[in-house]
Amino acid sequence: MTLFSVTGMQRRPTHPGEMLREDFLPDYRLTVTSLATAVGVSRQSINELLRERRALSPEMALRLARLFGNTPDFWLNAQRAVDLWDAEQAIRDQIERIKPLTAA
Repeated sequence: MTLFSVTGMQRRPTHPGEMLREDFLPDYRLTVTSLATAVGVSRQSINELLRERRALSPEMALRLARLFGNTPDFWLNAQRAVDLWDAEQAIRDQIERIKPLTAA
């Protein structure tokens, strides 16, 4: 039995840091420093997020949603997709060994 991807994707979903780096920063002409200042966090926090070395937290989702006029769910759903995909890759063999139950 083949496990279907939880996310339905064959490749890793786009990390929120990549979205920020490739789409939002250029569109809004922001730098790491100006983004950090705008959302009230350290430059290091933003840099780690942009380099995909840090997961996006609920607190950061609230900050970014306020800044860019979208929703925290937008940001958290992007992070959730990455987290599920990574987890699936890490334990795929274990998941495939689980036998699904059927209702009686």
